[in-house]
Amino acid sequence: MLRSWRMKLKLLLATVTLAILLSWLYLFVSSLEYGRFLLLPPCLGEQPSRDVEREALASRVRRVEEENQQLRLQLSQAQMEGSDGSPQWGTSAEDGDPPRGERNNRTACPKQRTVHKCELLHIAIVCAGHNASRDVVTLVKSILFHRKNPLHFHFITDSVAHQILQTLFQSWMVPSVHVSFYNADDLKAALSCVALQPEVSWIPNKHYSGIYGLMKLTLTKALPSNLSKVIVLDTDITFATDIAELWAVFGKFSEKQVIGLVENQSDWYLGNLWKNHKPWPALGRGFNTGVILLLLDRLRRLGWEQMWRLTAERELMSMLSTSLADQDIFNAVIKQDPSLVYRLPCFWNVQLSDHTRSEQCYTELSDLKVIHWNSPKKLRVKNKHVEFFRNLYLTFLEYDGNLLRRELFGCASLPSPPRDQLQQALEELDEDDPCYDFRQQHLTQHRIHLFFLQYEFLALPNPTDVTLVAQLSMDRLQMLEAICKHWAGPISLALYMSDAEAQQFLRYAQASEVLSARRNVAYHIVYKEGQFYPINLLRNVALANTQTPYVFLTDIDFLPMYGLYDYLRNTIQQLELPQRKAALIVPAFETLHYRLTFPKSKAELLSMLDMGSLYTFRYHVWPKGHAPTDYAKWRTATMPYRVAWQPDFEPYVVVRRDCPRYDQRFVGFGWNKVSHIMELDAQEYELLVLPNAFMIHMPHAPSFDISKFRLSAGYRGCLQTLREEFHQDLSRRYGAAALKYLTAERSL
Repeated sequence: MLRSWRMKLKLLLATVTLAILLSWLYLFVSSLEYGRFLLLPPCLGEQPSRDVEREALASRVRRVEEENQQLRLQLSQAQMEGSDGSPQWGTSAEDGDPPRGERNNRTACPKQRTVHKCELLHIAIVCAGHNASRDVVTLVKSILFHRKNPLHFHFITDSVAHQILQTLFQSWMVPSVHVSFYNADDLKAALSCVALQPEVSWIPNKHYSGIYGLMKLTLTKALPSNLSKVIVLDTDITFATDIAELWAVFGKFSEKQVIGLVENQSDWYLGNLWKNHKPWPALGRGFNTGVILLLLDRLRRLGWEQMWRLTAERELMSMLSTSLADQDIFNAVIKQDPSLVYRLPCFWNVQLSDHTRSEQCYTELSDLKVIHWNSPKKLRVKNKHVEFFRNLYLTFLEYDGNLLRRELFGCASLPSPPRDQLQQALEELDEDDPCYDFRQQHLTQHRIHLFFLQYEFLALPNPTDVTLVAQLSMDRLQMLEAICKHWAGPISLALYMSDAEAQQFLRYAQASEVLSARRNVAYHIVYKEGQFYPINLLRNVALANTQTPYVFLTDIDFLPMYGLYDYLRNTIQQLELPQRKAALIVPAFETLHYRLTFPKSKAELLSMLDMGSLYTFRYHVWPKGHAPTDYAKWRTATMPYRVAWQPDFEPYVVVRRDCPRYDQRFVGFGWNKVSHIMELDAQEYELLVLPNAFMIHMPHAPSFDISKFRLSAGYRGCLQTLREEFHQDLSRRYGAAALKYLTAERSL
């Protein structure tokens, strides 16, 4: 009995001593490392070993720990005397080998590594098409949310994704983020030269990713030759931790290892999913290529290009095609030489497809690092914890990307002349200026996501084709279906929305039979920021991304007459407009009834006008805006007729696509169209009214901006100031020809 108490006392003293020493060591190391390095979790940090004092202290701690373990072993043996020798409850995996499931998910930690907080991390992503360009934004948000390092994204894209992502990142202006683009078509051409085939499709691929699913094989050639390592990601990835932790794993590669991969968590490569299932050769369960660590310099020295080509050619002789694109070829190469691969712990690629072993990759939420939606079902995949994963994904999907424009403290930002110029312009604003808010809104840099949905319209070589151009916000979505029914031609729309509203719109458009059936409607998201509606910015975004020679500049609240698309094309041809500088005016009318039997002809419209169910647009509120159209003459006109510009004239017109852009200083309500028509007149455009065309304005609740205009004298005063500044700018650009506008303004 006395011996047992002595044993317990020794164990208690040893434990207390160890706790004190460990606490002192932790405080000492933290004081040295604070502010110098980004500390990472176990197996991902780095401990300098040159400090003699710390080495001596660490050696002493190890000796005490060994004595402690010996005392615990003796105490355990004493307690088990007389028992059947079975293990006692509470035995920790730290006391011996980890369970088999955990052993597969852990890697040895011969030494710890760190990533310097200002080290530039490189990320490569293959992205093609409208849908993938939309998906990759959620991945980028999840990375930016957690990151503490400068990042360089390398996108291998087709022409569609290049245009979308280049505009997005240029308008996003995230500090310490650099982006490079590589043309996938150039890579296909390069591949075809080497393979002596007309296209890269010499590798038959059954995977839904198509030819772009093979592009990751070419990264040693596609990326800059001076880039030594890169993290490669699929677009359906979501990060739940700082990507610097994954970057630190490069430091654990052996001299022969060149590729870091997570084991495949399905039974695909085991070949037992169905009868006669014959997958490509793989090492064990094979590896998933949704997350890859590539040591590019080593791969180039090994002759990676020739290595994977020879392997692919040999296997295709019996397999005939790939089923999982690049993943099959990566696995076949690794099967030949297993020493090439570094096995990443599976929490770096938790694969959420049906019938996977993904649940073995985590026991707590803190274990999650990367979620991979690699099932075609995406968010509808079957998994015990899918609701949690779905909520995490939706958080980033709807997260306000403006909040990610944050500086990295302690790191010099990458050079960005546009961002620097914008910052300088903002600093030069006078905060005491009564119109400061208007001027600040004008300078606000909005994120822009072009072609948010699939767009397949190809501009025909028709010199008379016309695109309808408009802008809207969330409260006008109900107009989209009606406009699509009235206008069969191409449409370009700019939508002013938050990130969350953009996802609501996406679901609305995909659920609509009318909208989902159209492929010639381009939706461009301009993300909300600031207190005013940037109406002319939205118009310019929609206008700049049209493909036809002519554009019909309208507003979302108007329904064009049935057949207007064909009528305009015929009129453009009849008037020989390509040889003239003209603006065709479509007369505007309005109804006060939410339900309207839409007139099918000019005769029906005139009848409704006489009956009082239709009115000339804004005749009772703002007659000067459309009175110069001369509605009395229009009633009997059979040929287009010319009208003169008058102050405050703001008709809806058809012009060439290269017309002047709208002046973006005008935000909210007031003078946004008036200024544009004035500049058309300054450039000597003919104003021609179309005799057999019309459009009808549908009723809606007043906008927030028009309410502010009506209620705020300060708002109206600032609008007057902006008008005067616009006149001055117009005079500088057009000289004496612009004096008539200033004279007309003063005579009012």
